[in-house]
Amino acid sequence: MEVQLMVHNHEKLLEKVRHDLPTDELLSDLADLFKLFGDSTRVKILFALLESEMCVCAIAELLNMTQSAISHQLKTLRSANLVGNRREGKTVIYFLADEHVHTILGEGFKHLIEERKEQNYIEED
Repeated sequence: MEVQLMVHNHEKLLEKVRHDLPTDELLSDLADLFKLFGDSTRVKILFALLESEMCVCAIAELLNMTQSAISHQLKTLRSANLVGNRREGKTVIYFLADEHVHTILGEGFKHLIEERKEQNYIEED
């Protein structure tokens, strides 16, 4: 019995992918963005702001944390342009920076729900 080896040529595929692949710098920036979602406090803050604009004291009360701890996380989120703020008198109001942040949170949440349904963690309606 003669065995024939199939030689698979990936050159065209690799050429296309190399051409379409974002730069290392852009991919590194994307990885840094996703790292921000690796902290559960920041994710809780983002989901709270998905529901409503809030001041630091309201977020702190909601999450049962100090205003200082919340302010630190908000500074991180602001520096990544995930959260914006505006001043109303002496109060600073925080909000999600744009629709992209809504989309990231929504799609991430949908992914988890679908995955858990597939694993029978959540009963379907």
